[in-house]
Amino acid sequence: MPDYAQLDRDYVWHPFTQQQGWSEEEPLVIERGEGSYLYDSEGRRYLDGTAALWCNVHGHRHPAIDAAVREQLDRVAHTTMLGLTHPGATDLAARLVEIAPAGLSRVFYSDSGSTAAEIALKIAFQYQQQRGETRRTRFVRLREAYHGDTIGSVSVGGIDLFHSTYRPLLFETHVAEPGDAADLERVLAAHGEEVAAVVVEPLVQGAAGILVQPEGYLRDARGLCDRFGVLLVCDEVATGFGRTGTMFACEQEGVAPDLMCLAKGITGGYLPLAATLTSEEIYEGFLGSYEEFKTFFHGHTYTGNPLACAAALASLDVFEQERTLERLQPKIVLFDELLAEVAAMPEVAEVRQKGFMVGIDLGPHDDALRMGHRVTVEARKRGAFIRPLGNTVVLMPPLSISEDELRELVAIAGTAIKATVATAPGQELPQAA
Repeated sequence: MPDYAQLDRDYVWHPFTQQQGWSEEEPLVIERGEGSYLYDSEGRRYLDGTAALWCNVHGHRHPAIDAAVREQLDRVAHTTMLGLTHPGATDLAARLVEIAPAGLSRVFYSDSGSTAAEIALKIAFQYQQQRGETRRTRFVRLREAYHGDTIGSVSVGGIDLFHSTYRPLLFETHVAEPGDAADLERVLAAHGEEVAAVVVEPLVQGAAGILVQPEGYLRDARGLCDRFGVLLVCDEVATGFGRTGTMFACEQEGVAPDLMCLAKGITGGYLPLAATLTSEEIYEGFLGSYEEFKTFFHGHTYTGNPLACAAALASLDVFEQERTLERLQPKIVLFDELLAEVAAMPEVAEVRQKGFMVGIDLGPHDDALRMGHRVTVEARKRGAFIRPLGNTVVLMPPLSISEDELRELVAIAGTAIKATVATAPGQELPQAA
């Protein structure tokens, strides 16, 4: 058997990873998954507390999604969407429009959250230009926002650790404080005439450490965009497909955005696929004769990939057949109860939760100690795979996780935090928020 750990050290460059530190540790080599669990090359089992980086919805190796992908393989694995269409792309677009907030009627496919956001920015910009609003060339972003890692999506991001290095490459934006409708109003009052769109993660800013917005903020943002004639872009890449408790986070405040970005859970965590949904009014703004050049000149090789569309359609079927959202509600209540015990721990500064999005904030610690990372190592020893965002430990399990598995996951996280703080040199317990 090949030495996969050594091959990884010799050839692979991992995302968001300091490779010097990575090379000093034994990598976790995952060979298979089953339900809520991952299995490594040594046969050890781990609860998947990250849902394969927030995208696995129905568990690993779900038989209905497996079968749908295999069946599609017997037809065709990939065709272009330039000059062609195919049943999977058309059926999925219709299904997405059916479940999306009212008013979203067109689907532009791509292959990642970053590209979905990039497409939304370009559509918003071009739409404003083509309707004669030529001054509207700027975007409003929230501080601590994250919308992906391509240049446009980084431009509307606001996490200095991730983004500050690239500032010379980025276009300028206006910044509003997260969750503060009065501050958004201030920004739009000062700059509204030059703003094409406001870009938000609805309800929760995920990569910022699971920052939960106050109730009513998204609804207020929609009202302010309408008042100042600005488009609203909702990035549901992390929050969509049940992650906050409803199919889309926007539903919880009765908000219909002008553009909505989807990815991650769209295929149940099986294959790369993304979609940017728009209103009919925006779509019609790109219609015209060939020589008017109103075409949206954007595309990706794997746009609307048939295998990914097959997985996405099967995932939506599973949502219906297994009543995923209905069965999720008592698990959210249980999650909240279990996390209350974690929040009471002296080692924890704060727990932030929205549905199945959870951030356990360990409070301030010396960066060199890598406290969040230490917790994940301790959790791995106890049979769970979780990930940190700095000193915030994130729990984001599959929606299909059982109540007993959920109890196990939270218990492991709590024990791992206690062990980490107890063994970290020179650390004082954080003050509760």
